Amino acid sequence: MCANPTKPLRRWRVTKALLLMLTLVVTPLAGAVEWQDLSAGQQQVLQRFEGQWAALPAERRSRLAAGAERWASMSTEARRDAREKFSNWQQLSGEDRERLTRRMDTFKRLSPAQQQRLRQARARFDRMPPERRQQLRERFRNMSPADRSRALRRMQDAQRRRGKRGSP
Repeated sequence: MCANPTKPLRRWRVTKALLLMLTLVVTPLAGAVEWQDLSAGQQQVLQRFEGQWAALPAERRSRLAAGAERWASMSTEARRDAREKFSNWQQLSGEDRERLTRRMDTFKRLSPAQQQRLRQARARFDRMPPERRQQLRERFRNMSPADRSRALRRMQDAQRRRGKRGSP
């Protein structure tokens, strides 16, 4: 029998702690994307990161690799549109970027059906003549917060009714 009965228990706790720490260190490394694992297309897109690739966090490397894969699969027109959107994004103030990021996060939390309704509403708005879109924007800006809330509820109700009828 052991002179100190708590000694095996302490060893077990230390062993568990070491295993946990080892798991926390090894797991991210196991999922890390290494430079040589990237396709030639991904490496071309990410060439400015080559020298610092190994120092980047595993999560960032994974995101960059996925983004490079999407970029490589885009058409020339889609790439042009993406460049333009990115240029517009870079010109925004920090406050505007934060606001748009919050709005996108809110959109992502919506159900797929709600997201589709919003996309359809945006497409209808985009098909309107520029003068009509400007009129609607000015009208909305000039509303009181209470009037805006009522108008948004009416639009949501109308979208739900259209959704039940099955028309876009």
